[in-house]
Amino acid sequence: MVTRLVLAVALTMSLVLAGAASFVYWRVKTALDQQLDDDLTTYQSSLDRAVRHGAQLPPGPSGSLQQVLGAHGRVLDSSHAIRHQMLLTPTERNSVAHGATFRHDVGSLLPITPDTLRLQAHRVTAGGRQRIVIAAVRRGHRDEALRELLAQLALASGLTLIAASYVGYRTARGALRPVERYRTAAATLADGEQSLRLDVPADRDNELTRLGHTLNHMLDRLEASAERERRFVADASHELRTPLTLMRAELDVALHRPRSAEELTETLRSVDTEVQRLIDLSNALLDLEELSSTGHITRAPAALTDLLDAAVTPHRPTAERAGRDLAVDTPSVTVDVDARWLRPAVSNLVDNALRHGEGTVRVAATVQEGVLSVCVTDEGPGFPPEFLPRAFDRFARAEASRTSEGSGLGLAFAHAVATAHSGTARADNAASGAAVTLRLPC
Repeated sequence: MVTRLVLAVALTMSLVLAGAASFVYWRVKTALDQQLDDDLTTYQSSLDRAVRHGAQLPPGPSGSLQQVLGAHGRVLDSSHAIRHQMLLTPTERNSVAHGATFRHDVGSLLPITPDTLRLQAHRVTAGGRQRIVIAAVRRGHRDEALRELLAQLALASGLTLIAASYVGYRTARGALRPVERYRTAAATLADGEQSLRLDVPADRDNELTRLGHTLNHMLDRLEASAERERRFVADASHELRTPLTLMRAELDVALHRPRSAEELTETLRSVDTEVQRLIDLSNALLDLEELSSTGHITRAPAALTDLLDAAVTPHRPTAERAGRDLAVDTPSVTVDVDARWLRPAVSNLVDNALRHGEGTVRVAATVQEGVLSVCVTDEGPGFPPEFLPRAFDRFARAEASRTSEGSGLGLAFAHAVATAHSGTARADNAASGAAVTLRLPC
């Protein structure tokens, strides 16, 4: 990662430096060329005047050269340095003779060549005859300045690139050091260290510290989830072991010696009861796991009165046998909920109230500002205070005042249904007994 970042910085800086160096070189070269062209044009004008008037050719700038050709290319006058050397090719002379102005450079900037010139030639009429006047100035100072500029730009760009790469490397290492610490800590976590937490500086607030806090929060939830799973497995094993042990004991007793038909029938009834208990527990676990793992509900309009009647009616025979009343108080409204899940949730609360409470079990529902509230109360002793914080945990039981009947999943299921509806579940002790309230948007 650090290497890629440094390479990216180096590549970006290379492009920026190349662009900046090219711009500087172009600006300096343009200025030097403009000065050289101005000198060449001035020198050319003075030569043209001298040729027209038949005067002696004037001297030009230091190192300048001149040459005058006849219409057929014969050298009529020339600087001593070039004598009879031809500065123009036949094609170039022919072009100038037809009225074109010709300018070009002799020699190159790189590699270094001697006698670099910039020359200009055009036609002049003197005494009715055509002459080709060539003016040339040396480019040595201009080329030397450009070569020095190239060297300085290359040196400065190289040093800047090295410095930028080093700073980028140190910055990347410093920025990614916390990430490496997090990676090392995650590797330790993968080795089974559950209590590990990342060391996040408290005096900073940036992307990495926020990442650290998020990871610590995730680790807290993972540890809590793992603890719940361990407790769930232990409790589920215990709950399943009890009916299986009873079934095994009943069968062992039945097989120990010959039994009458009545005794075998009683044994089978007992085994059937335990099998049904296992089925109910398995179904409750499957429903709870389905709801908790997916959290998916399908809302649809449902008549609240019909929904609660469907949840309460199956428990009326049990209430009558126990000499207890079941009261439902609900407005005749339509709510937008998932009846498939809400109906058994309310049914579980009513079953808990009948199983563990006393007196009248009341189901009261209200709808206010788009929120459905369903409260199930009884007239029993209520929840022990120490049980309330864990009332909605799986397999939780209020052992101090309630019997060990049931699986301990009813409240957990009701809480899961409320959560899936983006609502809440609350367990309290009312004035006359226990109260469990589900509040969910409708």
